[in-house]
Amino acid sequence: MGGAVTPGAPWALLREELDLLPGPVLPDGQPSWTLHDPVRNLFFQLDWASFELLRRWHLADAGAIEADIAAQTTLHVGAAEVQAMQQFLQANSLLQPAMHSAASWAAQREQRRASKLQWLLHNYLFFRIPLLRPDGWLGRITPALEFLFRPAFWWLTALAFVWGLWGVSRSWDAFTATFVDLLTLQGFVAYGITLLFVKFLHEVGHGVTAKRYGCRVPTMGLAFLVLWPVAYTDTNEVWKLTDRGQRVRVAAAGITTELLIAVWALLAWLWLPEGWPKAMAFLLATTTWVSTLVINASPFMRFDGYFLLSDYLQMPNLHARAFALARWDLRERLFRLGEPAPEYFPAPKRRALVLFAWATWIYRLVLFLGIAALVYHFFIKALGIFLFLVEIVWFIAKPLWSEIKAWRERAPKIARSARARRSALIAALLALLLFVPWPVPVLSSGLLQARELWPLHAPEGAQLLQAPPAEGTPVAAGAPLFALESPALRAAAAVSQARLQQVAQQSAAAGFDGELRRDWQVLQERQAEALAQQDAVDSDAARFRLRAGGAGQLRDVDPDLRAGEWVARRELLGRVVGSAGQEVVAYVPEDTLYRIRAGDSGLFIAEGGAGPVLELRVRSIDQDASRSLNEAALATTAGGNVPVRSMQNVLYPERPVYRVVLDVVASEPSAALAAQHRWRGRVSIRGRWEAPGAQFVRQAASVFWREAGF
Repeated sequence: MGGAVTPGAPWALLREELDLLPGPVLPDGQPSWTLHDPVRNLFFQLDWASFELLRRWHLADAGAIEADIAAQTTLHVGAAEVQAMQQFLQANSLLQPAMHSAASWAAQREQRRASKLQWLLHNYLFFRIPLLRPDGWLGRITPALEFLFRPAFWWLTALAFVWGLWGVSRSWDAFTATFVDLLTLQGFVAYGITLLFVKFLHEVGHGVTAKRYGCRVPTMGLAFLVLWPVAYTDTNEVWKLTDRGQRVRVAAAGITTELLIAVWALLAWLWLPEGWPKAMAFLLATTTWVSTLVINASPFMRFDGYFLLSDYLQMPNLHARAFALARWDLRERLFRLGEPAPEYFPAPKRRALVLFAWATWIYRLVLFLGIAALVYHFFIKALGIFLFLVEIVWFIAKPLWSEIKAWRERAPKIARSARARRSALIAALLALLLFVPWPVPVLSSGLLQARELWPLHAPEGAQLLQAPPAEGTPVAAGAPLFALESPALRAAAAVSQARLQQVAQQSAAAGFDGELRRDWQVLQERQAEALAQQDAVDSDAARFRLRAGGAGQLRDVDPDLRAGEWVARRELLGRVVGSAGQEVVAYVPEDTLYRIRAGDSGLFIAEGGAGPVLELRVRSIDQDASRSLNEAALATTAGGNVPVRSMQNVLYPERPVYRVVLDVVASEPSAALAAQHRWRGRVSIRGRWEAPGAQFVRQAASVFWREAGF
């Protein structure tokens, strides 16, 4: 923008319409002034040295300015300070343009003018649309609202707050029931309308307070935060105020307005009758204080909380100054270059500002990524992906590249720094940890069970005809174990037998009845249908005679089952456990499936610490993702690790998982294993080695590829 102050160069004077106003005393005790640009309604805070420079700017000579300041004050300024002031004035267009400098002004304008893409990248995060010019009507209503600033009103509000809390505590069930009743589409619409109304009053609160102290309020409108609308009020003129307390009250007026609304709405909820007025009072009493504390009170965005904190610390441009300090702190921690800090602060305050800068960066990254996710899921998916990529570039790649450029400029000093060599060694070790393959096992929940297992389920709701065999009874293949009877099946059998008997009697009487003899063919067809129906009933009845699918022992029989008891559809009545050995069934997520193959070894550790510990070997891996989960004990609802949803008593995995079967290859006899044939535990499979960083990159690429629709 500006260059060095050279002899003979044209000296640009200050613009005549600029205002110089007295400001508050700075934290170090020196006075300050505020420079006001009325054309753009911008304000710049000046310290003592800057003020003395501007007072003498009309001298139009750097040497004369330096000499006069040294003669008239105790300050000592040099050419560097004069040059810095000239650059500041030129960069902010505070100097008069010279007739012969049109070309330089045009070049400066072209340099400021960004391309359309650059404009989009710089402005989509935050831009404003003015909607109202409220200065006139705010001036008319402010006197009528003077009672809001009286101590009596605040004492009355405090009384209303205590009364409201006391009343809600006595009607807590009704209060929470109102919240549940509003969890509908109409309730969410009411929440949205209430929020818009409250945010409008929030901005009016800023405007009324600013007008009360004599400031102009030129515009009110909408600001868009990553396409998310938030209201704003232009109260830049509060920088004219020399009383810091007045500026703080203007900044806090919006939050205060919302809290006042919440207090009086809470009291109104106690007295209003049932209906929409009471519901609206509830919304005002709950929505207002939550939204203002979560959004407006946050100091990490340039909302009310930021300006309150900035005024409290007496640090204009708090974000920029904290970021500069955090960058300096990072370089000193990494390289210990011995560079002076951008500003001097006591050690506790410096640490707090550095932590604040990092917290602000993390907060903004999470917030903007969350908004991008909302846009992706509820609006335009392509736009959500674009916002996500831009935010990664803006909040991660761009600051990182900027810092790397700063390191390159300091390369000679960094090369001589012992701290830099130590940091490089730590970075190399971290890179090894992240990008060198490690023997990280594939972990999952597993179910130890017999390799031959035949479960016995009730086909329908039925009645047990006889007591089941005892637990552990040896059974042969095909042996009958459970006899069930269904009322529906019994009725169908009775109907079938009655029909078969009727057709048989008619067929037998056909030899004596001439009319029946003429329908002989029809009777034969009816008899065939009755026999087919009887076969179907018999076949269905066989389903209610549960037999062993193979030879083994009967296990998992409910000891409370008695003859005559009723069982539910698909209820497990027992299992026949074969003697062909044991296996472990586990389900592996899609993102780790590529790391295992048949033949890999593993380990099973039963839950509870009292069960078996077994060596395993992978026998088979399903090629397709499991459509349903047959081992209910592995679902998250039962304590396993497979997220599922249940529909009609069938468990469906929420994400792609693949069934892996592992053979038990080495085990010692165990009393616990003999007493209990099924164990749930942790399975660790020794698969391919993998670098943790590569796993993260692969997972991120997989999610992006899937969500992008490729």
